[in-house]
Amino acid sequence: MTMSSPQHAPPPLRRVVVTGMGAVTPIGNTWSQTWANMLRGVIGIAPLTRIKCDDLPVRIGGEIKDFDPEQYMSRKVIRRTDCSVHIAIAAAVMAMEDAKLEIDDDLAERVGVVLGSGGGPVHLTAAARTKLDTVGPRGISAFCFSGSSVDSAASEIALLAGAQGNSYCVSTACATGATAIAEASRMIQLGEADVVIAGGTDDTMTRLEITSAAISRALSRSDRDPTQVCRPFDKDRDGFVMSAGAGVVILESAEHAIARQATIIGELAGTGSTTDAYHITAPHPEGLAAQRAMRMALDRAGATPDDVDYINAHGTSTKLNDTVEVLAIRSVFGDRAPAIPISSIKSMTGHMLGGAGAVELMTTLETIRSGVVPPTINCDDPEDPEMNFVPHRPQEHKVKVAMSNSFGFGGHNVVLLVREWCQ
Repeated sequence: MTMSSPQHAPPPLRRVVVTGMGAVTPIGNTWSQTWANMLRGVIGIAPLTRIKCDDLPVRIGGEIKDFDPEQYMSRKVIRRTDCSVHIAIAAAVMAMEDAKLEIDDDLAERVGVVLGSGGGPVHLTAAARTKLDTVGPRGISAFCFSGSSVDSAASEIALLAGAQGNSYCVSTACATGATAIAEASRMIQLGEADVVIAGGTDDTMTRLEITSAAISRALSRSDRDPTQVCRPFDKDRDGFVMSAGAGVVILESAEHAIARQATIIGELAGTGSTTDAYHITAPHPEGLAAQRAMRMALDRAGATPDDVDYINAHGTSTKLNDTVEVLAIRSVFGDRAPAIPISSIKSMTGHMLGGAGAVELMTTLETIRSGVVPPTINCDDPEDPEMNFVPHRPQEHKVKVAMSNSFGFGGHNVVLLVREWCQ
């Protein structure tokens, strides 16, 4: 007679909360500056100043302005790392300070890092290639090999914070920041970590990246005023605007946050991740996998479409993305869709690629905390006039449950659902 092993039910998933946020964006070098400028409708898109661009097909973007990395890291770290890593480290330091998080020897093994990047340290790599061509092998730094790796930001943040739990980099194109946060939340839910430093970063404002994105027809080539180029959901949109930026959040198990008397900003209640498997750059015309990601996030949060008070849209200002995203939202939310405020902060920040999903989650959380929804700038003639795209000005709106959408080249769809913290 064969004896069967006793069946044990898995432990319940732990609740995940956000206790700290930090960001460096084209409209602010801190999260508080970014949020304040968002509500003012400040646009960070302008003619490029850091590269020679007079011969490029696109000469505008969202650069980081007046940022001093020495406020957050040593000169040694600055020299060995890329500018995309500098802003990621700064965002992480600010997030930890916001969370009042102190990592001692007892906690270190329970702290993880998941920090994503779509492009990686492209400035460092480009500079090294120039040195190799002009100076020769002697011009290459001993830190070039490690510093040019896509996981550089994750490694540097773990080193700086003393985080000894699992740390790694993810890359899912424009959905990277959201993917990193979704993966980090699972680590906490399953008990693999008590705290995870999570987010995304990118600064791909180089001649090669801008030219290749423009040639792929992803970027706007409009000759209008740069502040009017990024037009999510507007009929006159013609492509996104590339930007730099980083966003980092501190995720904790609810038990850990409560035990250390942390201020809880909100709960990351559900996540959904799917893949179109349709086209390398174009979304599925019906947004079927995007719909499934939204429903997955709702189901995992124990929520329904009627519970959602705000949607932070991916809203890139490309012809295909915006049309398909609205179609997917209408399919999931039905007749209620026009009543839900939907805005795209990319109209102000541009598209921060790996940093976008993280900063947009922070925006979504801030709507819960403040009761104010940020606007979609330049939405003068909306493609779907029934929808509330929060045109031009912020709107006061009570938000208890909110959704943040992130979609990327390669068909990546990631949806994060957050709600007001209630113990």
